[in-house]
Amino acid sequence: MQRLNDLRKLLREEKMHAFIFPSTDPHHGEYVPDHWKGREYVSGFNGSAGTVVVTLEEAALWTDSRYFLAAEEQLQGTGIVLMKERVEGTPSITRWLGQKLCTVRGAVVGVDGMVNSAATVKEWAEELKREGGITLRTNFDPLQRLWKERPPLPDGAIVAHPLAYAGESCADKLLRVRQWMKSNVICGMLVSALDDIAWLTNLRGSDVHCTPVFVAYMLVMPDKAVLFADKHRMNQEALRQMQQSGVEVEPYDSVGSALAKYGEYNILMDEGETAYTLYNKAHCVEKRGGASPIPMMKAVKNSAEIAGFRRAMLRDGVAMVRFLRWLKPAVQAGGQTEMSIDSQLTQFRAEQEGFKDLSFDTIAGYQAHGAIVHYEATPESDAPLKAEGLLLLDSGAQYADGTTDITRTIALGPLTDEQRHVYTLVLKGHIQLAMAKFPEGATGTQIDMMARSAMWREGMNYMHGTGHGVGSCLSVHEGPHQIRMEWRGAPLLSGMTVTNEPGLYLDHRFGVRIENTMLVTPYMQTEFGRFLQLEPLTLCPIDLEPVNPDELTIEEKGWLNGYHRHVYETLAPCLQNDDREWLRQATRALE
Repeated sequence: MQRLNDLRKLLREEKMHAFIFPSTDPHHGEYVPDHWKGREYVSGFNGSAGTVVVTLEEAALWTDSRYFLAAEEQLQGTGIVLMKERVEGTPSITRWLGQKLCTVRGAVVGVDGMVNSAATVKEWAEELKREGGITLRTNFDPLQRLWKERPPLPDGAIVAHPLAYAGESCADKLLRVRQWMKSNVICGMLVSALDDIAWLTNLRGSDVHCTPVFVAYMLVMPDKAVLFADKHRMNQEALRQMQQSGVEVEPYDSVGSALAKYGEYNILMDEGETAYTLYNKAHCVEKRGGASPIPMMKAVKNSAEIAGFRRAMLRDGVAMVRFLRWLKPAVQAGGQTEMSIDSQLTQFRAEQEGFKDLSFDTIAGYQAHGAIVHYEATPESDAPLKAEGLLLLDSGAQYADGTTDITRTIALGPLTDEQRHVYTLVLKGHIQLAMAKFPEGATGTQIDMMARSAMWREGMNYMHGTGHGVGSCLSVHEGPHQIRMEWRGAPLLSGMTVTNEPGLYLDHRFGVRIENTMLVTPYMQTEFGRFLQLEPLTLCPIDLEPVNPDELTIEEKGWLNGYHRHVYETLAPCLQNDDREWLRQATRALE
């Protein structure tokens, strides 16, 4: 691979023995603007998670189970070896480097300090030191010399997000942040996460794929706030909003010099989100590396945001019903593929009021492709659909007033007994979690097993999380709360959104996932405290064709019938006669 050869030549010139390319950018979000897709440029692997390490002789890619199958295909012929994270026998990046460089005296490994977080660089530096005294260099970006046609920095418009949708002004949000800072004796806080900045300022952009954010930093102090974003990109309403909120606007690339001149006693910079280079630039007595309060503030939705979610889900439900009614006859007529139905679903959504974009690239996986958790069809892999088997369809949209995320697994025709059984197991898990009642302050880890219990009894499991927060016209994946097996300490609070998406994936056969976006709401107050529950926000029928009714309990059938009754009563007034009749049949009650 010529790019690896060119890289190795440059590393020799710089007297370096390896370089690490992460999936991250200076803001450490989930999706990365094209300008920072260095790992993809070097390796050809385009998954959203992964790290490539290149030595003078070898190369390897570390990624998680979502991308094992896709990575194996994309790395063929590159000379890059796949390293399966969390699989027994797979060495860590630093252990592998220690093994490969053990005979090199004075070995030097490079990373770009602007796209690796302070926490990551510090951890790698310590581990490499233990691996035979390997030095970590952080002040070199080989892509500046190698990537001749590197995309420019994003330069899209920055616009105001209406207060009617935000529900709280930028000034009031800043007041809340400053009150938190005062109680924690913090003189200043650097915000690097783009969705945190968009939420705090009530501004939106288009710099990141499928996510309405803009590239920026923000420095918040008790009597001053500075937004580091290029002013020429902001419309008049956005500028007026910043002025009214007392926010100064400085060029994006001036954040480093501003930190060098900072001079207050201390500053809070989340080490997991702040670039190592910027972390070191801050001039102050004390650097605090703890978490920002903004993610938790952002996670609890106010009444205006909740109302926006309900409106967005209503329109999204209409689009989904129109699509599902169209789907099976179209497949039976022939000529449909994974990519063609993706395009049709996008068209139905684009016809809805307030549609801005998709909230992520649609996952349309037919049969064996459904077993690839984050599969994305390409012209080479685009499978024709037949009137048989299962289609896994995970999709969502960005509307002006809300973000949607929904998965349905759809029977396109005859199914095997195994497919019906696995589908029903996943449905049982979805329903059991949907019926959960739990004390306020419980974490997602503590209720995760409700979605997995029926699967576990049969020795089956899935390796991804069961649920994540969803932003309000922001990132489709939002924290800090999650529902997953691994420990996550963030509590579940009333007003949070969280998905409910258990699944099962049988390699090279099929996959099943059923997902609704839920709202955490009050359940009851007792002498033992306040209890919460999960209310479905998503409005779309769950396919009944693959269900084995005898495997559902009476309680589970009752929940499913109640959900379908709610879907029909809410969506029917918004549908034309044929769509309404289709929905009536799709939401029929199980006996």
